[in-house]
Amino acid sequence: MDGIGVSVSIEVYRDAWGVPHLRAADQDELAFAQGRVTARDRAWQLEVERHRAQGTTAAFLGAAELGWDTFARRSRLADTARRCFERLEREDPATAAWVRAYVDGVNDGLAEGAAWAPEFAETGLVPGRWEPWTPLAVWLTTHILFAGFPTKLWREEVARRLGEEWTELFATDGPGTSGSNGWLVAGGRTASGAALVAGDPHRFIEAPGVYQQIRLACPAYDVVGIAVPGIPGLAHFGHTGPAAWAITNAMSDYQDLYRERLRRLPDGGVEAYGPEGWRPAATHTETIEVAGGEPVEVEVVETDRGPVIIGVDDEQGSRDQEPRERAQGSRDQDSQEQDSREQASREQDSREQASQDHAPVWEAVALRYPPRVTGRLGFEVLPALLRARTVADVDTALDGWVEPVNVVLAADTGGGLLHRVAGLVPVRHRTNSLRVVPAWDPAHAWEDAPAPLPRAEVDGHAVMANARGIAAPLGIEFASPHRADRIDALLGASADWTPESITAVHRDTDNRSAARLLAAVARVGDGGSGRAGSGTSPAGPRAGALSPAASAVRGRLLAWDRRMDAESADAGLYAAVRGAVVRRLAAHEAFAALREPAPYPEVFRPWLALGPRVAYALETLLVAGPVPAADVDRIVREALDEVAAGEPPAAWGVTHRLAPWQALPDPDDAQWPGLGGDHDCVLSTSSVPGWTDRSARASAARYVWDLADRERSGWIVPFGASGVPGDPHHRDQLPLWLRGELAPVTTDWQNLTKEQG
Repeated sequence: MDGIGVSVSIEVYRDAWGVPHLRAADQDELAFAQGRVTARDRAWQLEVERHRAQGTTAAFLGAAELGWDTFARRSRLADTARRCFERLEREDPATAAWVRAYVDGVNDGLAEGAAWAPEFAETGLVPGRWEPWTPLAVWLTTHILFAGFPTKLWREEVARRLGEEWTELFATDGPGTSGSNGWLVAGGRTASGAALVAGDPHRFIEAPGVYQQIRLACPAYDVVGIAVPGIPGLAHFGHTGPAAWAITNAMSDYQDLYRERLRRLPDGGVEAYGPEGWRPAATHTETIEVAGGEPVEVEVVETDRGPVIIGVDDEQGSRDQEPRERAQGSRDQDSQEQDSREQASREQDSREQASQDHAPVWEAVALRYPPRVTGRLGFEVLPALLRARTVADVDTALDGWVEPVNVVLAADTGGGLLHRVAGLVPVRHRTNSLRVVPAWDPAHAWEDAPAPLPRAEVDGHAVMANARGIAAPLGIEFASPHRADRIDALLGASADWTPESITAVHRDTDNRSAARLLAAVARVGDGGSGRAGSGTSPAGPRAGALSPAASAVRGRLLAWDRRMDAESADAGLYAAVRGAVVRRLAAHEAFAALREPAPYPEVFRPWLALGPRVAYALETLLVAGPVPAADVDRIVREALDEVAAGEPPAAWGVTHRLAPWQALPDPDDAQWPGLGGDHDCVLSTSSVPGWTDRSARASAARYVWDLADRERSGWIVPFGASGVPGDPHHRDQLPLWLRGELAPVTTDWQNLTKEQG
């Protein structure tokens, strides 16, 4: 350790849950300690993430990972991380050295951590070496799909197959995105007179968990918080003592997809047609090693817009084609005619040039995202957050944040409060946020200055739950307001909040999104119609008598309290009826054109499957869309009959069980427990209604930060501090997480156990 310039005064303590509390003489030494303890606790997880960032997971996990590895290579994740680190070194060498110290710690602890982790022997993986830019690559990998740019591919298919008028029909917090709850209660509404900050990030649940509880202490600061393994500091959730902060996904749109026209030159190079005509594209070939298979060569192409992520391999089917049909739908109606004329002229020029050069032209799609454009991720913010003593410090630090775009809540012991958006959102034509746009049209270029970031005053309390709020000007699709409205109502019911009482908000299972389906269930019993002015559909009669059994199901649903408790048989009944409605809606002839698989790589399938889209847009589709109202009533009636005729559905938690992602799946699927909650509950546990009740998304952590007494704060993760199977702290927090309880935050060093060696 002396050889890399880090002193040896590091002390590692553990609390009763195995959470590491680190103490060191300076910030760089502390970063080293964080990297080392993370490598020892989470070696397998760290190496999986490093390989995911580099696009090398197929080398030890097999051909099933080729789709991701190809995307990682073509989107230039590792190269972008290198660029960002090089810029960080030039502009903020102190932070760059801090990141290097973390990486040195990871490399110092990897071998020891790998010796404890059986996955290395199972796969034959040998621990590699982290580079200074690797944490930035891991961060990019974690968030490259966070803003959900594949939704633009979905809208493209909806417009092309169903019609332009339905482009935003499925707008919702869909299955491919991640959300969170977060709330702040000002001191005037708490028992202590000091603010409380609480919440939980909702993500795809992974085992080991995507978050890590940790404490970082040195003479400059003493911070507890929730880190991302592989990333130094505490980017999202932290409590410094005098100040605390938390974030949720702002649901902003800051990544664009461009429809490119490419052609191959005689020398093997590639050109792309942009606003200035044909320009050279950067291209090279990379080889992906595959365990148990032959290596796969991947061509990587990058235009002036960005890396080409779709269609690189379509050259064999190339033709001199016009993209006018799709491009016309990507602009507002009042500008389409002028666009068509200008575009036709440009295309004619390009066709003539292509013909002259005898170079066939094919279409592809390029991704433009801020870190690739700017060479910045915002890592310089991380050490500044650790030093924050006031909300002003947090606010100033976050001015430099880039990716992802977040809504932030913060409070301090002086009564300061903060509610703002942080991140970089480019300013460009609104259509960029909706669809794939033509690369050759200059109207779709980014402006030099980013969008201004909204902020708001906190009046008593503030809630952030991915719904339309202060970030509304920056996005297109947001979560339904149910979680935000429910938290707001709960917080408004008391002016005497404590850390203990506010923890109960996390456990709330009221399902407000059920109201519209329940209204449809009530309607079919009396023969009513779902939409005013709608006509009779030839697909079936408007009304029909329910069987006695279906009437009984209807009666139970209408008497249900709307709570998605794990032990609730009525919640299980509701889920069964909802699933039957979703399946029938997805099978309706109105959506026939969307049932064919979209012609895009498999990595984007979660955003492109009709079934999940219908499931998450059910509230909208019950009252709007191409399915006639009478058919909706018939579908609901048939769903009641289907459920009534089958075996009585089990309680919700019997089928609604945890389904975490693991790089090496555990053959013992029966170990995963049943869950309460649902997608739009505060206790958000998300399945895909109609297809599976298994929950792949849920709270990846929960926390309450108490500004009056940090030791009354609490935190929890779904599994535990250790990623090593068999370790006492591998899954010891799971029972508390299931009950909606928090483990205590211990800050008295005398109540911690010092780790030897």
